Amino acid sequence: MDTVSVNKFRDTLKDCVEKVISQHNSLKVTRRNGQDFVVVSAKDWEQEQETLYVLQNSSLMKQIADSMATHTQKQEGIE
Repeated sequence: MDTVSVNKFRDTLKDCVEKVISQHNSLKVTRRNGQDFVVVSAKDWEQEQETLYVLQNSSLMKQIADSMATHTQKQEGIE
């Protein structure tokens, strides 16, 4: 994650936003009072929310683990 001061962020807002969107790399904006914030594209934020949902859902995680185990067994059987 890149970091930029709030003053530089303000001065280069358009370029910062374009970089965040095109490179899928969030940007931490620092402030003197210590209340920093992060800029992330909407698409990346939505994908991260979906990932968090899956990771927090024990039923989905069990299905993924079972699927991986089945896949591994099939691969070992082929070799």
